[in-house]
Parts: sequence; C-alpha cells; structure tokens
Amino acid sequence: METRAADDIWLIKFYAPWCSFCKQLDPVWHQVGSELKSLGSPVNVGKSDATASSGLAKEFRVRGYPAILMLKKDVKYNYQGPRTKDGILDFANRVAGPLVRSLSSPKLFQHAMSRHDVMIVYVGATSPLKGNFTSAAEELIVHSYFFSAPRDVLPKEVSLPSLPAVLVFKDGTYSTFNEEVDGDLKTWINRERFPNFLKIDSFTLYAMGETEKFVLLALVKKGLCEKSLRFKNLVEKLATELRETYNRFFYFGFMEDSDYIRGLVMDDVIIPSFIVVNLSNDGYFLPLVAVETEHHLQEFLDGVLTGSIQAQGGNGAIQRVRRFIYDTKTTLQPVFSQAPLLFCFLVSLPLCLVTLFCYLCLKKRPSAYDDEDDDNGDGVLLAPSVGRRKKLTEKKID
Repeated sequence: METRAADDIWLIKFYAPWCSFCKQLDPVWHQVGSELKSLGSPVNVGKSDATASSGLAKEFRVRGYPAILMLKKDVKYNYQGPRTKDGILDFANRVAGPLVRSLSSPKLFQHAMSRHDVMIVYVGATSPLKGNFTSAAEELIVHSYFFSAPRDVLPKEVSLPSLPAVLVFKDGTYSTFNEEVDGDLKTWINRERFPNFLKIDSFTLYAMGETEKFVLLALVKKGLCEKSLRFKNLVEKLATELRETYNRFFYFGFMEDSDYIRGLVMDDVIIPSFIVVNLSNDGYFLPLVAVETEHHLQEFLDGVLTGSIQAQGGNGAIQRVRRFIYDTKTTLQPVFSQAPLLFCFLVSLPLCLVTLFCYLCLKKRPSAYDDEDDDNGDGVLLAPSVGRRKKLTEKKID
C-alpha cells in the first residue's frame, strides 16, 4: 500500500486463518490470479490476513470473511457476488475497465449485446442527465456494465421520443428511463439491472432485496425433474408474456438450492413449489391453493399486490427471537450428530455458569437474622444465638 503507484489496480482477498469459507476460496483465488496474469490484465491480485493486518482491514471496512475488494485510484469497490472464478473475473474486468464504455459502431453494439445479459446505455450529447448517469455508474459498476452510444449506433427498431436518453437492454427488448414515472435515475437502474427471468442464488437474492421489489421463485430440484421443469417453465412464461404487467413489482426466477429459503421461513420447504419473497423486510408469501396453471400463478401474484394474501415472516421483535432460536438449533444439531460429547460440553458450560452466578448472588444476599442481630441499631452485631436468647429473655420479663 505504501509503495504502489497511483494507477495500480489491486484485487484483494481479506481472510482469517480460522475461516473455513476462506480456505474453500483459496483454489478459486489462485485460478483468478493465474488467469488475469495470463491475459495481461492490469489487475494485481493479492490476499491479506485481516487478523495480522488489522489496520488495513479496518481501512477497507472489512466486516466478514472472506471479503473481496478492488482498489482503483483510491476508490474501493466491494464484491458481493458468488465466490466463483467466473463471477470474480467478471467483476475484476468490469471495474478495472472504463467507467462508461463507448460503443462507436453498430458492430461494437451487437458484439456487446451478445456478451452481456443486461446493458445500460446513455444516448446523446453532454447534459445534466449524463452527469447523473456517470454518478450512478460510479456506484453501480460493481454490478453492471455502463455504455454510451450515438443514436445511429442503436438498432433501427429502437424508438426514442427525445434525446438525451438512458436505456436498459435485456431479455431481447429494452426500457427507456422516464424521470416523471421512474423517479431517481440510480434507483431505476438498480431496479432494472437484473434480467427479467434468471437462475437465482443466495447472493443474487440478497442483492435483489435492495431494490424493494418482490421476487417470485420456483423452488426446484437439482437436475430438474418433470414437475420441477414444469414449475420453472410456468414462471418463465408468465415473466415473458406479462412482463409489462408485473415488471415494475416483481423479479422472476428459479432456485435449485433451497437452504436460503429454508432459513428464511425457518421450516422445511416443499420441492417443487412457489414462493414470493420480500427481502427488504425478510417477509414471504405462500399460495393459498395449489398452483397448477398460469392463471393460478397470476391470481397468486395479484393476491400479493392487493394484500388478500397475508405476508408471513418479517423482521419484528417476535420474529427475531424465533430466528435466534432457529439459528441456534440449526447450528447445534450438526454438532450433536457429529460430536455428542462436544455438544454436551457446549450446552452444559453456560448452564453451569448461570448456576454458579445464581449461587453467588444468593450467598451474598443478607439473611433475616442479620437485621435482627443488630444491637439497638448501634451497628454492633451479636452472634445469632446470643441475639435470639436476648429477645426471648425480654419477652419473659414483659
């Protein structure tokens, strides 16, 4: 950090020696470094033990392990995607390149379209809108690619009412930003940066929660059996045919790993099934009846929007207590099955500490005889037996 040049770009993994997830990432990290080096990338790849270099970790605001960050011109970019080689390489190439990439010909535009599922494009000359577009790109470059192009580069079927304009190309179509309807440009881009239908993992689902849109998920089995495939196709068909109706409110996708959803509902989930998730408040919706057709699925979504289907979960006080109990249970269960003695030790240790604490508190508590044995309030305490004898004698005299 002290000797690097001003234009150096660093991709850094912060880890802790005791972190099992960090150890799982090690082979992937070596592959990322080797590939970037073989491609002649300007990105330098390194790693830092956050427990040994705590000052550096604090400077980068590392709160969990493993943390992946990129440093470019004193700006720090945090990677929040899946810990895979392709995901990390895409992040490195995207952030290391120009903030806004220029598309100067139709051929370049078509090439970019073939490589990216989502393209965010500014069209027009310099304007206040372009300044807002650049500001949004500075923050959202960690998620999406940003481009600029003249009007004659776009396909002829693209209709623009006026210039300048910002467009999002995805799913074989496009959307145009309208400030009166869509509000803030950065918020609109953050909502539109996901494909309309996609395979969703826990990282993507967490990122979708920032947009405050619902997510309709088909929970399916890996390998897609016949029923799982039918559920997946049902969601994809609805997302395509009724895009204009539901695009403003919903994302659509399917998820093969249901662990995240199981943790959200704090119970086992049926596979395959449908669920609508609201990650902005950890809530979810389940259909009231079995969903077998597109019409049933549409009624389910309408019920979520109108409020006729009640939300479950949430992040209220009761739900937080339930989640704490559930997390404790799910953490201890594998320990009990794999190491019963360790489980007994972990459970008995806090019970012993609580018992010892209660015993010490009771021992320190003054007894009833202590007050009785005070001799006429002068602060001199008599032995309990003497004090009791004295009171008995006084009663006899009376």
